[in-house]
Formats: sequence, C-alpha cells, structure tokens
Amino acid sequence: MFFYISKLLWFFTAPSNLLVMLVILGGVLLRTRFARLARWLALGGGIVLFAIGILPVSSLLLPLENRFPPPAADMPPPDGIIVLGGGIDSVVSTARDHAAMTDAGERQLEGAALALRYPNAKLVFTGGPNPFWAGGKSEAHYAVAQWASLGIAPERVIAESASLNTYENAILTHGLVEPKPGERWLLVTSAFHMPRAIGIFRKAGFPVEAYPVDYRTEGSLSHLRPMREVSDGLRRFDLAMREWVGLAGYYFTGKTDALFPGP
Repeated sequence: MFFYISKLLWFFTAPSNLLVMLVILGGVLLRTRFARLARWLALGGGIVLFAIGILPVSSLLLPLENRFPPPAADMPPPDGIIVLGGGIDSVVSTARDHAAMTDAGERQLEGAALALRYPNAKLVFTGGPNPFWAGGKSEAHYAVAQWASLGIAPERVIAESASLNTYENAILTHGLVEPKPGERWLLVTSAFHMPRAIGIFRKAGFPVEAYPVDYRTEGSLSHLRPMREVSDGLRRFDLAMREWVGLAGYYFTGKTDALFPGP
C-alpha cells in the first residue's frame, strides 16, 4: 500500500507536474470571473517552470551525490555485491523481450564489472516487476539475462524478483542472503539515491558499504552552470526533490533511523 500511495502522491506533487497543472488551470479559468487569478497562475507557473529548467537549481542533487564517497580502488575483495533495480525498464524489456536499460543503467554495468573483478563475491540483483504492467516480467529476470550476455553465469546470480521499492529491496534481500557478521557487502546504486538506500538497509539490519554510480552532476560546477535544455533541468530538479521528499517520508514512517544518512 505504501508503494501505491507514494506513487500517486508523487504524480501530483512532482514540481514539473504541479507547475504544468497550474498553467493549465490558469488557461481553463481565463474565461471565468477568476480571469485575473488565472493570468497570475498561468504566467507565474510558466515563469517558474522555465526558471527551474534553466537555472542551476538542480544542484540540489549535489549534496545527495556527495554524501557517500566511492570506495578506494584498492579496497579488499567484498564478500557480496548487491545491485539495486532501477537500471532496467521492465515494461520495454517485456514488450521487446530484451533487456532495455534506463538512464540509471550504469548500475547494471558497474555491477557486472565488479562481479568480473571479484569472481568469488556473491552477486545479488534485487528488483521486481512493474506493478502497473500486468504480465510483465521482473527486472531481475532481465538483469540475469543481460549479465549472462556479459559473461556472468546465471547460476552465480542471486535474483530477488518481488520487491517494488527500496524498502522491499532491503528487507527481501536480507532474508534471501542472510549476511553473516563480519561480511562485507557492497551496495551499488545511483549516487543521488545512496543516502536513502543506505539508511533503509541499515534499518533492516543489513550493514552495507556504499558503491555509488550514475552521477548526474558535475561537482562544484553544478552550482554555477545553467542548463542547456529546460527538459533536462526539470528532470534533474524532479529527481532531487523526489529523493529529498523520500528521505523525509521514509524517516517519518520509521523505515530509516536518520533523516539524512551518512557514512
């Protein structure tokens, strides 16, 4: 239920969606007695929409991405590698019967690279089907197939194929692999998503080490550089706001024990 409520609320509160709805509302009200308000809604919504898309407000992603530094190149071999879903579009993959990666596909590629670098480490993929696409196969199904094409034997992969969100990723993966005290497990996910993911895994009793990938910002330059495309700026801003809202939501519902988990 938490999954469906969160998706529904985010659709109506995502900044770009909300601003577009304000502009549309302004247009609808123009020929009513609220015409003055309508003009303000349409004009204000349009200006803010453009400003968010062009100005470097997407740098809100920066503190999320910088929260957990990548591990040292000469780190000791891990006992296990966990790759979070999100790097595969299960709807397109099901329709085409071929693993189709999303813009977070670096999770997949880096997971495969780590698996080849550390052949003795356990390899876990956690990601279920799209619940809004009846009959669709899980992300895990296509992750295993894609990794097999890269030289990773399917029998080496521990696939968790029922989870619908990061909370379920953590709970179900913990129960599946039953990590032992002293083991080192790497968690591979997008850098902006790492604080929330680490907090959830910690709360689930699964201590993991951050292995951030899929960076979207350019470091300190993100505070200064305007966006070249409005669509890209809006996408980054929505992404940042979803994570900040998600951090608060997961904290206040008891799914993490810190508002902004850190190293």
